[in-house]
Amino acid sequence: MGVTCIALYFALAKLLRPSRPEPTLPTLADLEAVRKVIENSAETYANLALSGDKTLLFSENKQAFMMYAVQGRTWVSLSDPIGPKADAVELMWRFRELCDQHDGRPVFYDVKRKYLPYYLDLGLTLLKTGEEARISLKHFSIEGGTHKKLRYFHNRLEKEGCQFELTEREHTPFLLPELKHVSDAWLTKKRAKEKRFSLGFFDSHYLQHFPTAVVRRNGKIIAFANVFLGAGKEEISIDLMRYLPKAPQAAMEYLFVELILWSKREGYQWFNLGVAPLSGLEDRTLTSAWNRFGAFLFQYGKRFYNFQGLCQYKEKFAPA
Repeated sequence: MGVTCIALYFALAKLLRPSRPEPTLPTLADLEAVRKVIENSAETYANLALSGDKTLLFSENKQAFMMYAVQGRTWVSLSDPIGPKADAVELMWRFRELCDQHDGRPVFYDVKRKYLPYYLDLGLTLLKTGEEARISLKHFSIEGGTHKKLRYFHNRLEKEGCQFELTEREHTPFLLPELKHVSDAWLTKKRAKEKRFSLGFFDSHYLQHFPTAVVRRNGKIIAFANVFLGAGKEEISIDLMRYLPKAPQAAMEYLFVELILWSKREGYQWFNLGVAPLSGLEDRTLTSAWNRFGAFLFQYGKRFYNFQGLCQYKEKFAPA
């Protein structure tokens, strides 16, 4: 009798539980609508919607969208909605209500400061997961003592015959065979698989949406990165970063410096180096358990991921 009652309880609970929707990937028409919104966005992370691996939720007027993925009961939005503020706030509530309808738990990952009050209105809790490094291009220079090491590596690679080139997105298809060779060699050397969701991955259709920064030596590409350009020249950032195992040690630093200097000449305000995970978390007695755990991982978690190394790499460029 007891076993039967327990079985009946779980059976009824399963029958009455809200159905879990199957997330649908965007169509070509969706990606085209997204691209039009991205063209007016100062936030470069919006370009990650073009990877096509996330579900898209549009505002009624198609002037705003948000991107998310579902894992079990957890629905994760990648950062804030993109588009006009009024439409973005409405999308937050629609997403929250959609999660509630399907017994899902909403998560907004890597959100920006401007929408924090609205997430509190949604009944969510804020957790710090790291710090975003941004370079003020107005004041950046490799001259002087601050960037002495960067200047040294930059000059050394130029003496070794390295050259920087930024190609328009219309020319990216012609580079794809060389870029794939570099990418495959990088993945093999790192024994890594492509990451997704908050990072791009090597895909010919995806990369054709963007300009490509490359480093050549003796005419051959030895390093590359696809470039995200923000509207109004507010910010610029890069996504995929790959280099040949036999490339000079400072090939990526050379690419970064050249692209930063190009951005400054073109009038951009900020160069976004992305997030340094778990950096800036306070390890104090009165902080939350999450902060103490995150700070512990940052200091001692090298075995799992080199959090400190990534933060130190970004610190080379003296970001804000």
